[in-house]
Amino acid sequence: MRLGLNLSYWGSSGDRENVALAVEAERLGYSVIWAAEAYGSDSPTVLSYIAAHTDTIDLGSAVMQIPARSAATTAMTAATLDLLSEGRFRLGLGVSGPQVSEGWHGVRFDQPLGRSREYTAIVRSVLRRERVTFDGEHFTLPLPEGPGKPLRLTVHPAREHIPIYLAAVGPRNCALAGEIADGWLGIFFAPEHAEMMLDPLREGRTRVGADLAGFDVATSVAVSLGADVETSAEPLRDQAALYVGGMGSREQNFYNRLAVRMGFGGQAERVQQLYLERRPRDAAAAVPLGFLEQTALLGPRERVRDRLQAYADVGVTTLNLMLPPDSIEQRVQTLRTVSEAAAAAGV
Repeated sequence: MRLGLNLSYWGSSGDRENVALAVEAERLGYSVIWAAEAYGSDSPTVLSYIAAHTDTIDLGSAVMQIPARSAATTAMTAATLDLLSEGRFRLGLGVSGPQVSEGWHGVRFDQPLGRSREYTAIVRSVLRRERVTFDGEHFTLPLPEGPGKPLRLTVHPAREHIPIYLAAVGPRNCALAGEIADGWLGIFFAPEHAEMMLDPLREGRTRVGADLAGFDVATSVAVSLGADVETSAEPLRDQAALYVGGMGSREQNFYNRLAVRMGFGGQAERVQQLYLERRPRDAAAAVPLGFLEQTALLGPRERVRDRLQAYADVGVTTLNLMLPPDSIEQRVQTLRTVSEAAAAAGV
């Protein structure tokens, strides 16, 4: 199992420190740096900046939002980043959620599975440098009865194949990731409930006559080190409450549904109710400790070592760390401690 670092969003604070973290992760042998986007910083710009300060570590978008760009623009950006980084780019895609898709990008959040399938097919066609034509339910290239004509990407990516990842939470979307992508980007993955995610991924791989061998099962995990689990969990409550309680509407919150499937139904409903009542502190306090214990790396180094082993044992191939907003010295030490714990676990 490889280790990665998820820098999340850019522009809140400590951006120069994020560069230092990326450089340290590269020095420690981490495999990939990921950058996210929602409705603030965009991931490609951040990754190009990180690329200029690193030499060997891979760079991944987690994610580039499907409703934010045409498929051709995404492919152009991927090819450019792969050229600039000399073959280090990984393209992570995701549909975002209804609030961002419709409220920020003005794109209806309907039939996300079908749109993702067609969008990915167009991206792959562009990156193969084919003359792009597509006649789908959601996308048509070129547009009919107009001046458009099939075009081919003018630049050559650094590699013949840029790996594509699909961010997915629900079973059907996970199955789609297994079918059409080279890897899966997950969050709130619990080794205790691994089959909840891995079975749909296997289903998707089976559709194309493959298995999980060579497929990157990559999930992000929050990290908070300390003497005991309960105290270490406190800095992670706000983010967990945001996802379980406020990332989406009452009817469409994929992370809340995930917590329910993991057995935290009543507690997840309570977190959402408090968050939607604009009581984020109460929502954070209501996040069940068991949920954090299962989905984060918490506590002393020995427990982290054992949890790393648990992730590796169930089939995670890349574990991407999300660090709490500590000082740069503390975050660097966390990177080192987790790296040492992984070596001690032999993963």
